[in-house]
Amino acid sequence: MAALAAALVLALAGRAAAEPVAVTFDDLPSLTFSPALGYQQETTTKLLAALKRDRIPAIGFVNEIKLEGADKAARTALLGQWLDAGVELGNHSYGHLHFSTTPLEAYLGDVARGDTVTRGLLAQRRKPAPAWYRHPYLETGPSADARAVFEGWLAAHGYRVAPVSMENSDWQFAQIYDDAVIRGDAASAARIRQAYLDFTKLIVPWYRQAALDVLGRRPAFVFLLHATRLNADSLDDLAAIFKANELSPVSLTQAMKDPAYAIRDAYAGADGINWVTRWSLALGKPMPWSTLPKVPAEIVAADDALQPGPPKTLVPPPAPPK
Repeated sequence: MAALAAALVLALAGRAAAEPVAVTFDDLPSLTFSPALGYQQETTTKLLAALKRDRIPAIGFVNEIKLEGADKAARTALLGQWLDAGVELGNHSYGHLHFSTTPLEAYLGDVARGDTVTRGLLAQRRKPAPAWYRHPYLETGPSADARAVFEGWLAAHGYRVAPVSMENSDWQFAQIYDDAVIRGDAASAARIRQAYLDFTKLIVPWYRQAALDVLGRRPAFVFLLHATRLNADSLDDLAAIFKANELSPVSLTQAMKDPAYAIRDAYAGADGINWVTRWSLALGKPMPWSTLPKVPAEIVAADDALQPGPPKTLVPPPAPPK
């Protein structure tokens, strides 16, 4: 009896130790190297099936510019698939513009345009309007004034900011993986996917430790992924990595209850930086940049050769103003 009680205590302690993680996907309906509708449909179907199989609640952030074209109805139907699978949708702006280089009024107009179709799909399903906004490139404003104006606009339109406190540079692997899959090069695809999983196994504990260094505890995390074939083919393994790192998937709303997200974030500037870095600036605590895992050089070179990718979000920011 005593042994059974001890086992129960250990089991409960193990559950209590698990950190919540919200799994979020950017660039819906799909971020693929191939513009072919069939490839994007297959990617969406596989990704949603994996989310269901692994019992991962998720939210997807939409760039409605990706719906444009002669097959707009079919691409819009991809968003319907996400909603019908129980995935929440948020606004990621219309055209995925840089806040750091786009005039404020133009940026506001782009964000306002970014939820037109999404709102209609939600209304058809008698669901509430989108409630979350994810900044492209994590750029929250080039100046304090621009940031304040924009955040006032978001609040007035019923939006909350969806932060990012963990990511795995999946975009650097994703397009070269697409290229290998499309060319039928199974060996290269397998090699790229393994490199991606190996890197994720390094970067996830790095973020857990960085947050512990900065906050003195491990918070609920918000994980940034993209709606890619790579993630569709890797989600089972990503779920296993979460479990191995004592991360338990929850909704974004649940993760945002963590008080760390109430820490005042006053950063304004051109850099798109994650929220662990923002906490470090706000609290005056150092980030462990010297131990930051690096994406393999051959992956970076292959991605650069294929086409330029978005700016990295792990670069140390400038020193905070005195």
